[in-house]
Amino acid sequence: MNVYNYPDLQNSTELLTRPTAQTSAEVSAQTTEILRQVRLSGDEALARYSKELDGVSLTSFKVSEKAIQESENELSADLKVAIQVAYRNIQTFHRTQLRTEERIDTMPGVTCWRKNVPISRVGVYIPGGSAPLFSTVLMLGIPAQLAGCQEVILCTPPQKDGTVHPAIRYCAQLCGIQKLFALGGAHAIAAMAYGTKTVPQVSKIFGPGNTWVTSAKQLVSLDGVAIDLPAGPSEVCVIADASANPGFVAADLLSQAEHGPDSQVMLITDSPDVASGVLRALAAQTAALPRQQLVQEALQNSRLLLIQDIPTALQWANLYAPEHLILAVENPEQWVDKVENAGSVFLGHYTPESAGDYASGTNHALPTNGYARGYSGVSVDSFVKKITFQQITPSGLRQLASTIEQMADAEGLQAHANAVRIRVNTL
Repeated sequence: MNVYNYPDLQNSTELLTRPTAQTSAEVSAQTTEILRQVRLSGDEALARYSKELDGVSLTSFKVSEKAIQESENELSADLKVAIQVAYRNIQTFHRTQLRTEERIDTMPGVTCWRKNVPISRVGVYIPGGSAPLFSTVLMLGIPAQLAGCQEVILCTPPQKDGTVHPAIRYCAQLCGIQKLFALGGAHAIAAMAYGTKTVPQVSKIFGPGNTWVTSAKQLVSLDGVAIDLPAGPSEVCVIADASANPGFVAADLLSQAEHGPDSQVMLITDSPDVASGVLRALAAQTAALPRQQLVQEALQNSRLLLIQDIPTALQWANLYAPEHLILAVENPEQWVDKVENAGSVFLGHYTPESAGDYASGTNHALPTNGYARGYSGVSVDSFVKKITFQQITPSGLRQLASTIEQMADAEGLQAHANAVRIRVNTL
């Protein structure tokens, strides 16, 4: 990790910059061409990109119902039990988000209310390049299920043999997802956004991915396809004081660094002893990891900030706006109100970030790259449209008429005012 001793908050821009595989302009140009080709040639372009980018020649992208059903026999009993526990916890947490809103009389005779309407067809993207992230199926499939979406389309990169990992298929089955496609990258996003002969067009796309997937989601959103949030390479920021266990902190940093070389981790501490202890623990733990090379590449883009105190650490964290924020400090609850920008927060020494990634119940589809300043993570609300309704009685319109007419006339919109006057004149 790159170490910075007592950096100046006034010159924070460079220290808070995320790593990117290529410049945004390069990625955007490449992604735009992929989207254009898929829109133009449909399944033919998908087959071409699957071979070119994923190294897999497929005669069919769709995963058969038989393959989905057989997934149960391809996993160990222990893994299935673990997935089921995670499913229940995630479902329990997200079920509390279901709300029926009240009808409100804003004044006598004027009633307004809001209704949740499920998005009928949504698409979910499940990363599967360096690791099959089947946990993301639960994080997206469960709220979609609870929201009542009629159809969920799932795209995920194929394995080298052209199949989809059995754990992804099993989680999809648990969530009631029946349309799975072995497609990855920007071309998968294009397929869901525009539709092809094989892949149905969706109204909203969910799921994290690499730089190209994130770029594709942002570009298709310009064409009227809704997206959940800009979720790119994973990241974590750990704030640690002298009470922190360096081994715990190092493990949390590495759990995000192992996602890939473009992931970023950051440690902010006011303790020189913890800082040096974490650096030693990182070296020891990295040596034992199977994804050691990816971790080392990620750590080259990562930072350790030694700062004056915890309030200063929180200022840095709020500027960084991390996807995951861990408060590895004594009495972490006292700092909760100081957290302004973060996707999800983990309190104390025994709340590892990986708990949220898998099974505590909160959602791990979170804003990255500083977007936590303005975005929230995925929830049941992400899968519904909130439609407002209003109904006005004749007496209610009489009371409201003058207000509407005055405002419409002041804006020079005579037809707006007339829509009220013509009714009031009949009463």
